[in-house]
Amino acid sequence: MTVLREAPVGLSDAESRVAELHAIREQVLAGPSEAATEAQHAKGKLTARERIELLLDEGSFNEVEPLRRHRASGFGLEKKKPYTDGVITGWGTVHGRTVFVYAHDFRIFGGALGEAHAQKIHKIMDMAIAAGAPLVSLNDGAGARIQEGVTALAGYGGIFQRNTRASGVIPQISVMLGPCAGGAAYSPALTDFVFMVRETSQMFITGPDVVKAVTGEQISQNGLGGADVHAEISGVAHFAYDDERTCLEEVRFLLSLLPQNNRETPPVEMTEDPADRRCESLLDLVPADGNRPYDMRKVIEELADEGQFMEIHERWATNVICALTRMDGQVVGIVANQPQSLAGVLDIHASEKAARFVQLCDAFNIPIVTLLDVPGFLPGVDQEHGGIIRHGAKLLYAYCNATVPRISLILRKAYGGAYIVMDSRSVGADLAFAWPTNEIAVMGAEGAANVIFRRDIAAADDPESKRVEMVQHYKDELMHPYYAAERGLVDDVIDPAATRAVLIRSLQMLRTKHADLPARKHGNPPQ
Repeated sequence: MTVLREAPVGLSDAESRVAELHAIREQVLAGPSEAATEAQHAKGKLTARERIELLLDEGSFNEVEPLRRHRASGFGLEKKKPYTDGVITGWGTVHGRTVFVYAHDFRIFGGALGEAHAQKIHKIMDMAIAAGAPLVSLNDGAGARIQEGVTALAGYGGIFQRNTRASGVIPQISVMLGPCAGGAAYSPALTDFVFMVRETSQMFITGPDVVKAVTGEQISQNGLGGADVHAEISGVAHFAYDDERTCLEEVRFLLSLLPQNNRETPPVEMTEDPADRRCESLLDLVPADGNRPYDMRKVIEELADEGQFMEIHERWATNVICALTRMDGQVVGIVANQPQSLAGVLDIHASEKAARFVQLCDAFNIPIVTLLDVPGFLPGVDQEHGGIIRHGAKLLYAYCNATVPRISLILRKAYGGAYIVMDSRSVGADLAFAWPTNEIAVMGAEGAANVIFRRDIAAADDPESKRVEMVQHYKDELMHPYYAAERGLVDDVIDPAATRAVLIRSLQMLRTKHADLPARKHGNPPQ
């Protein structure tokens, strides 16, 4: 309870109350104690307010309910009622645009969520949805406040419900800056992007002690749910960084590429990079031999304004690249096969990764450019038993359902079902282009010739020479660079050096694209 102090000599009653208000606010800003702040810093972690200062434009933060306290009693809680109740909520700006934020204060109850704590988060989430502005959560909490029992768990339910309601309406970004265990981990999983910091942030449903008790396996917190685990193995984290400052700076950059909500388009940024710039180096970057690998990131650098792009899930499912970039100042989503990793094939994880990214771009009015160099789906018992059909269908569904401008470009190989799934004309791409090195077919020429001409090859005096002859015959008949263009499946075969200019002109034309959706509550995508 706030105790009114005696007014200093010479101050009126009103002035004393104002002075008291300022004293309380100073207490709120200072936090629970200097020792608690030092303990937070000793762990290599910033305080909640320091994080908010790094995230938002200087001096732009407006706090909501800084004087909120819990009403719980029992287990000694009634004797400890700190201001904010362990979470700081409010709004500010990033690059001049409104952003809502909540940040767990680990110094208060370990950032654990109680009833009042949850209600503050609910309120700021409702405000973000109503205002149509992004929501960033700075997570550093010990889960549900055990002393408050089921009311704390109900608080999480309210957060999950709002995460779901906001999905596809406003961008939601979770920044993991400490522990996140149990049911609390589901809120980040429901958001659009998850950032993590190495060594200090972890996410898991059951901790190392429970894992050891149930399975006998011994593992550390970072080994179980650290940043690198989720960025490379599970795919839960989209980004992982070494320190909080770098992490929050990258959050600011990501926000600069996203619209405020699903009714707006991403912000345009003026560029000095000419829209008609020729990309002569692409001829050297991409070998004509379809069996030779190359780094697709180099291709994206050539096409992007100033060579800049932000890769999503850079270290997970590396055989496909998903990135946000700008072309002529306009934000574009890039989906591309990566020949340097598994030859660029599609597998379970790559299909999931690309499907979610396509859905994100479609939700937030970001045009999609797909760069194809795909030999097919990854064969194998593990893939088939793991449900490659179901997971590959997720990517197909995402593309077929997307109404934003969609352009596909075939650089080299585009074989079989993977060609269809990667936004071919037949599934609704607005425009499809190809380089003169393209090979579009049901399968590679060697495999096709072995099937079609197996009897001729077997009956030949020199089967190997006959096989080589038939492979070339198949290529000449069905895999020459203009076969698809002659049948209207590719809109044009273009000079690789003109790729940037062609894509930008096409995106400009498609900017006013409008698509009518069928009347339905929602689809039922493959799971």
